[in-house]
Amino acid sequence: MTKVISVNSGSSSLKFQLFNMPSHVVLASGQAERIGQEMGIFTIKFADQKDSLKVALPNHKIAVDILLKALVDKKIVENLDEIKGAGHRIVQGGAYFDQSVVVDEEVVRKVDELGVLAPLHNPAHLVCYQAFKEALPKIGHVFVFDTAFHQTMTPESYLFATPYEWYEKYAIRRYGAHGTSHQYVNCRTAELMKEDVHQLNMITCHLGNGASITAIKNGKCVNTSMGLTPLGGIMMGTRSGDLDPSVVFYMAKKLNCTPEEMDVYLNKKSGMLGVSGISSDARDIQAALEQGNPRAQLTVDIYTNRAINVIGGYYMQLGHVDAIAFTAGLGENDTQTRERILKGLEEGMGLSIDYELNHQIRGKEWLISKPDSKVKVYVVPTNEELVIAKDTVRLLGL
Repeated sequence: MTKVISVNSGSSSLKFQLFNMPSHVVLASGQAERIGQEMGIFTIKFADQKDSLKVALPNHKIAVDILLKALVDKKIVENLDEIKGAGHRIVQGGAYFDQSVVVDEEVVRKVDELGVLAPLHNPAHLVCYQAFKEALPKIGHVFVFDTAFHQTMTPESYLFATPYEWYEKYAIRRYGAHGTSHQYVNCRTAELMKEDVHQLNMITCHLGNGASITAIKNGKCVNTSMGLTPLGGIMMGTRSGDLDPSVVFYMAKKLNCTPEEMDVYLNKKSGMLGVSGISSDARDIQAALEQGNPRAQLTVDIYTNRAINVIGGYYMQLGHVDAIAFTAGLGENDTQTRERILKGLEEGMGLSIDYELNHQIRGKEWLISKPDSKVKVYVVPTNEELVIAKDTVRLLGL
């Protein structure tokens, strides 16, 4: 057995899972939250225990040190030498990376360069990587890119209708995100269907606070909803998704705001939060909807409409669809969101859904379509950390 750690770091957070490979057994998991704030929270789950404590987390290095110390103190490992590899999720790999890679100085340089396309993520990933490298100097590290799975798109799907020189000089194009999740769900759904993933057309719906939808033909991505950055695509918790670019110019003048301020409006004050004026959390929106709040109704109507438009478009692009799979926070647990989207697709795609069953399924794998449905519909909890662990073992030859 080989122990490897999967790391998923954000600008103010660090999530992890320690695996025994190749058995896929999770020995421990947890997260450090509110990194960089006055007081943070560190949580670790192992065996049947869950420990959580408030602790100062001024930076990612301290978070990594606390994490590794907890693994030893709680006897999850006898010593840190038992950990043979670390895999790190990287949001933006640009056109450089179409697969996971072993980390070296050139890889680090390119990920740093791509920080302009993911300013909240790539720099934090590198800080976290350096912290693990310093704490575990003897092991190999692997970067697993959110954008890699989408590199099979062809130019008509990934290019924008802007001056071609923008693409040549500045790499402006569609990169997508959540690729590791879409890849896992695609493969896992094929396993549930007992079919070869390379002979299936599928639409995977990663619906969370951030959300993206991907069209997959014979195991390869042919289109995805997010764009140059995770701001593009369907409506999200606080992100606007796609809109007429003129809105940006018009409102920048009206509000007399800088590009940085406009970025905050579109990334952090739009989406469900912006339309509803209530919350970015779909549970809060649903509660307000049930109380008759008209803005909550408008919010779910817009969200449903955007998702239906994308899924319907991908259905036409693929020619036929064997399965639709829902994953991530809303996709796995929000039965009302799934129902609204599926009812909107029902007639056009020939779906037949067991809606009573749908309302019982939260956070577990399940087929929710009926036998007479022209397209199978699944709920499949994502497991990006397992993909990271598998790639780490494979690339480091463990």
